[in-house]
Amino acid sequence: MPALDFASANVGGAVDRFELVFIIDLYWHMKQLLRNGQQIASPPFKAGGCSWSFRYYPNGVTSSCKDYISFFVALDSGVSKPIKAWSRFTTAAIFSSGRSFWRRRRFDGCFTVGWEICVERATPPQHLLDTDVTFEVGGEAFSAHRSVLAARSPVLEAELFFSAAREGATAGDCIQIDGMLPQVFESLLHFVYTDSLPEMTDETEESMMAEHLLVAADRFHLQGLKLICEEILCRDINEDTVAKILRFAVQHQCCLLRDACIEFLEDPPVLQAVVANDNDLLGLVAKTCPVLLKELWDYDEDDDPMQDELALCF
Repeated sequence: MPALDFASANVGGAVDRFELVFIIDLYWHMKQLLRNGQQIASPPFKAGGCSWSFRYYPNGVTSSCKDYISFFVALDSGVSKPIKAWSRFTTAAIFSSGRSFWRRRRFDGCFTVGWEICVERATPPQHLLDTDVTFEVGGEAFSAHRSVLAARSPVLEAELFFSAAREGATAGDCIQIDGMLPQVFESLLHFVYTDSLPEMTDETEESMMAEHLLVAADRFHLQGLKLICEEILCRDINEDTVAKILRFAVQHQCCLLRDACIEFLEDPPVLQAVVANDNDLLGLVAKTCPVLLKELWDYDEDDDPMQDELALCF
């Protein structure tokens, strides 16, 4: 079976950028030989630490494009997490003994296709290289640098240096972190080294992780992480969640999140509906923003049963 010849060049830079030129010979012969959906694959090539191949379908990849040719770049190697890649055609040159391809009814010569592919280079996380401290969280071990953690968190600084010095701990000792999920601590380390959170495609997962991370950020005094988590949770405020989120905000002294909940409750009908389903919320609102109860008092009808409960809060 005919094969694809190609040449490549790694241009380098912030990403692995490859420029490939594929030489496709005996076009008509290959078109007659292969049916719709059948392909010819190039030899594998490396980009971004992964194996790729170029796929050519002389009669299209599906029945809807059987009158065309199809090109694909395919990831051939398995990966533990998604990677970012960009690709595009760069050139398309046609050769047939000096005659134009478009003037030949049955072109059976040679043409080339240029392709550029950019792959985000996979680099080991910094906290996996030359580490000098290990944490055990929920049965899993995480390696990190004492100096990096101490610079970001005063609580971790005390744990890593002052407490360890008093107890005679050495660099090889393992520090136990209780009351935290391993994936939460892993995301916390990711923030410490990158000032960002790991990418999460599911909004529910993002909200749950933000809640756990906010507790961890409050525990280790990571104010930047705490603010990021507050912003994420602000997007989840609605009539069903505002009572829970307000309690959470007050418990962990989250001013941004608390103010967002109060702003949501400023509409008397909304506050009335929420309080009707959660009577215990009245006391919390009375402590955090008593002016809202005054507005609700003025809004309620005189014979509304909630008036008696409101009266107890003044």
